[in-house]
Amino acid sequence: MAKSPEYSVDPTMDISDISETGSETVEPQALLKLLLDEERLAILGLTVQRPLTIGEMIALLPAQRTPPAKHVAQLLAAGLLTQSGDLYALNVRQLQQWKRLLFARPAEPVAELGDGQILASFVRGGKIVQIPVQFNKRVVVMGWLATHFEVGRSYAEREVNDILSGHSEDFATLRRYLVDFGLLARQNGIYHRVQEAPTQVKE
Repeated sequence: MAKSPEYSVDPTMDISDISETGSETVEPQALLKLLLDEERLAILGLTVQRPLTIGEMIALLPAQRTPPAKHVAQLLAAGLLTQSGDLYALNVRQLQQWKRLLFARPAEPVAELGDGQILASFVRGGKIVQIPVQFNKRVVVMGWLATHFEVGRSYAEREVNDILSGHSEDFATLRRYLVDFGLLARQNGIYHRVQEAPTQVKE
C-alpha cells in the first residue's frame, strides 16, 4: 500500500478562527467557483460520510496539488463545512438553507390598502380602536384626526386634549403623533392646525 503524501499546514493560516456557522451571503458565482474544484469536492465527499480530521483526510485522499488544510479553510469560510475541535463535517443545515433560498417560490405581491380601507380598519364610530403599528397606516389615521382641528384657529393644550379624548383615551400619544407628523404646530403651549402634508418622520 502506497504511503499517503504528507502535507504541512500553512503556519499563516489559522483555520480554527473561522466561524462554524459559515456565511449565508456567499455570492453564487463565488460559491460555484469554489465547488468547481475536484480536490475540494473530494473533501466534501469524505465529510458527507462522517466528521474527519485533516490528518484523516490526507490519509484518505489521493495526492493533491493544494494542501487539504487550505481547502478546508476555504470551505469553512464559505459555510460548507463546520468545525468541532479537530473534526470537520459537512454543514448540512447551511446547504438546506441555501436550497430553500434558491428554490423558494416568489412571494405574492400584496395589494396596498387605500386610505378608506385603512380608516375602516382602525376607526369605528369616530373612535380610534387601535393606533396602527405600520408607519404609513398611522399617517393616514393621524391625517384623519387632524381634520377635527380648524385651520387658522389657536388651541390651548386643554382644548386639544378634549378634542382628542373624544376619539381615544390615549389622547397624549395622539397629540404627540400629530405634532411629530407636522399636522399640528406647537408654540408656547398653543397649538395650530398645519395645512401642509405631514412630515415623514422616522420610526
